Amino acid sequence: LWSRGLGDVYKRQGYEDIPVMRGLRQIPSDTISFGNEETRLVEAMLTGSKVGFKSVKKFYVDTLPQLGWTYQGQRGNSLLFYRDGEALEIVKESAKPLNVRFTIKNQI
Repeated sequence: LWSRGLGDVYKRQGYEDIPVMRGLRQIPSDTISFGNEETRLVEAMLTGSKVGFKSVKKFYVDTLPQLGWTYQGQRGNSLLFYRDGEALEIVKESAKPLNVRFTIKNQI
């Protein structure tokens, strides 16, 4: 994840170009990453006590298309984006505090 005034820099493998919204922070113990050149799965959990999911949605729907991600819509508590054969899912896991799971995986 990166930022130029958008949020904190997040340097996990696979998330180099996904910005972290200001007010969210990573929960390091809840991060997984595995795969190879053909397939991969990267998952991270972020938390914030002073932001809501509505703000998270607005931030990522506005920001990710600038990075080549195409917004596919919302299904329940999940926001879906596609880019270059990969899917990014942003899921609200809980509201107070806000816990949001980010998962990047190959599209099926």
